[in-house]
Amino acid sequence: MADRTITLLIVDDHPVVRDGLRGMFASDPGFEVLGEAAGGVEGVELARSLDPDVVLMDLRMPAGGGVQAIAELTRRGARAKVLVLTTYDTDSDTIPAIEAGATGYLLKDAPRDELFTAVRAAADGRTVLSPAVASRLVHAVRNPVGPAADVLSAREREVLELVAKGTSNREIARELFISEATVKTHLTHVYGKLGVRDRAAAVAVGYDRGILG
Repeated sequence: MADRTITLLIVDDHPVVRDGLRGMFASDPGFEVLGEAAGGVEGVELARSLDPDVVLMDLRMPAGGGVQAIAELTRRGARAKVLVLTTYDTDSDTIPAIEAGATGYLLKDAPRDELFTAVRAAADGRTVLSPAVASRLVHAVRNPVGPAADVLSAREREVLELVAKGTSNREIARELFISEATVKTHLTHVYGKLGVRDRAAAVAVGYDRGILG
């Protein structure tokens, strides 16, 4: 790829982010941004018509999610390599994106030079992962997810189910006849086992892995 310009498609629902990325890549003659899309559905169609070398793909977008778009590009046999560029690094985001066919996964706080290097690597077909994402994938491989009953204890599942209903820690404590401190302890264990950092992510992973609903 060193002897030619790498073409790009930017897919992100935030105009400011798209403008910033376009300006960043415009400053280097080794890149050319062919187009932009505000969602996954539009991104898939533009990737088909513009045929870029690399698609910079956000994940959570109102007009079509990134994982679904990556899977569709893979299904269509698109030539473009997809480099995820997002703010999310939980297991419920990283693993589905990689499984769907993403070549790389970076967080939006990546330095400019790191992003440029990652795009070049992706265009060349090499996998690029941010350190945080690489660590999560290694953890997932070393600690494969088993049945729901093996992931969380019965009490931890009860707590997670109540969290999913929007129940506060105080209300959970009252309903389960335990202290708020015990609720917080259970939540800490849930976060650790699911590889997340907050209540919303825990619920998302819970549904994704079939622990909830």
